[in-house]
Amino acid sequence: MARHGKRYLQAAEKVDRNKLYAPDEAVNLVKETATTKFDATVEVHVRLGVDPRHADQMVRGVVLLPNGLGKSVRILAFAEGDDARIAQQAGADHVGGQELADRIQEGWFEFDMVLATPPMMRVVGRLGRVLGPRGLMPNPKAGTIAQGEDLARLIGEARQGRVEFRIDKTSNLHVPVGKASFEAPKLLENLLAFMDAVRKARPAGAKGTYIRRVVVSACMGPGIKVDPNAAQVAELVA
Repeated sequence: MARHGKRYLQAAEKVDRNKLYAPDEAVNLVKETATTKFDATVEVHVRLGVDPRHADQMVRGVVLLPNGLGKSVRILAFAEGDDARIAQQAGADHVGGQELADRIQEGWFEFDMVLATPPMMRVVGRLGRVLGPRGLMPNPKAGTIAQGEDLARLIGEARQGRVEFRIDKTSNLHVPVGKASFEAPKLLENLLAFMDAVRKARPAGAKGTYIRRVVVSACMGPGIKVDPNAAQVAELVA
């Protein structure tokens, strides 16, 4: 069993592990229990009542966090011609084609998001084994394949706080929703925006209780249980 440091243990004492906190209470508590010397990322972990082994129960989607993530995103765009010009003007950090693919094959990963135009998928498709496990492979379901003005819009959204989410093999979602330094109302707004996106992404094959458990925590901080029902009511009011 892993041993926790003194800071973690002191923070954990502030959390009632048997209580389901209201979303606003959880946000205030996660800020209070963020004790790292750096500005910790706040994450949300959601347990869903679906079986990802079945295609009709897969959960994935995109949410544009209203207050961003509090960090810069390095964007790579596979594009040529006019699309390359549009991507550069929109602020992509790396724009190109086969030369970028070759660098990635050699082990270069100085980027956080990959976009591609439809024509460039002939090049990007060969990177599936490299980008796929890292969650970076452009995919039409995630909206990361686009061209023209749609490509520019995607780049703009990524700068503003566009976050993709996809259920893992254990039926969980893990998504960052901001930084501990965010004001509580802004952090709460991001949390509720994400919860709303998860609710709307409910697959047709889901049976019974869909959102079973919600936990928020700061990086290296204790988990704080959020009342799933309260979170869903709050998002409807927000």
